[in-house]
Amino acid sequence: MVDINELKSSAEKNIEELRDRMVGLSSELHENPELSYEEFHAQELLITELEEEGFNVETGLAGIETSFRASYSAKNPEATICFMVEYDALEDLGHACGHNLSGAASVGAAVAVKKVIEEYGLAGKIVALGTPGEELHSGKVPMVEAGLFDEMDVAMMVHMFDRTVLDPKFIAMKGIEFKFHGKPSHAAGAPEEGINALNGVIQTFENINALRQHVKDGVRIHGIITDGGSAINIVPESAAAKFFVRADSSEYLEEVAGKVEKCAEGAAVATGAEVEIETFEANDDLENNPVLTAIFDENVRRYSEDVIGRTEGSVGSTDAGNVSKVVPTIHPMVSIAPEGTSLHSEEFARASGSEAGYEGMVVAAKALALTALDLLAGDNFLDRARESFNENRE
Repeated sequence: MVDINELKSSAEKNIEELRDRMVGLSSELHENPELSYEEFHAQELLITELEEEGFNVETGLAGIETSFRASYSAKNPEATICFMVEYDALEDLGHACGHNLSGAASVGAAVAVKKVIEEYGLAGKIVALGTPGEELHSGKVPMVEAGLFDEMDVAMMVHMFDRTVLDPKFIAMKGIEFKFHGKPSHAAGAPEEGINALNGVIQTFENINALRQHVKDGVRIHGIITDGGSAINIVPESAAAKFFVRADSSEYLEEVAGKVEKCAEGAAVATGAEVEIETFEANDDLENNPVLTAIFDENVRRYSEDVIGRTEGSVGSTDAGNVSKVVPTIHPMVSIAPEGTSLHSEEFARASGSEAGYEGMVVAAKALALTALDLLAGDNFLDRARESFNENRE
């Protein structure tokens, strides 16, 4: 049996040799940001890199045009390691969540581990799974529902952050849209003949504000008005708002979301408008597998001692939470910016195209690759990860 440290040294060497290509790839993504489900250029860049390294690539999975699956299998695959690849950006802000870096890190890790498998004749299968639309459409959710994670033994990725965190707290989230329908009339000449749909939206916000003191700590409810009427002098016939509702667990989220929906229903009764309610997005809370987290912890500390276990408060929500319910998953975070730099900010967007960002990307790729090798060639780690996952399902 080949010594695990020799395998890890080989993977680190591979990633150092890939460094310039990874930087070029992440820089190209940073300079050409694309919104969720519009990542055609990013998809082409990523799959070109993987095809050149001998991966078999399929696109358009789960009905999502910009998704892909790049696979490499040894003659004796045994275990399948999935590196999740994100690459969408934010409107107006670009890569203010660092997906240009995390996506390139996953690709680099996949290529590095594939090279080690070939060099040392290891058993195993590597999948770089392109998961678009994390920011707006929770693209991993339909991919989970389509069974694309069923073949995976583990799923891994690293997100960028202002600190290196092993077990970041990502909470459950539900996106709800309220569309109010009223009756138009002249706002000055005959307002009494109209039913103001915008009042329904405004009253919904007021009702939700009253609800806030009656929910548990950690709940987040935030929304925007997406339709406020067509003209000032016409009583609005239609109006709409979208909300994200978040809670620590998927179970409590459903309770809170039900109350939020009643806020809109009450607003409809109060204003005389009708309301349509539609869920447009839903993420489970993230369960980082403790066995995988411990392995990643040991590996990432080869490059940084400034590592924390868990964030005190919520980092946000991620569709990787849905993945974590069906396969052992980790979604740690690696620092690329000074502490206090917020995700989804102009400062974080700049960090995602900086030298510090590229260095964090390389650290992420190495830690992922080494974790994968521990699972493929280490001491029963994969079985322990599965056992831990199954215990949490009971």
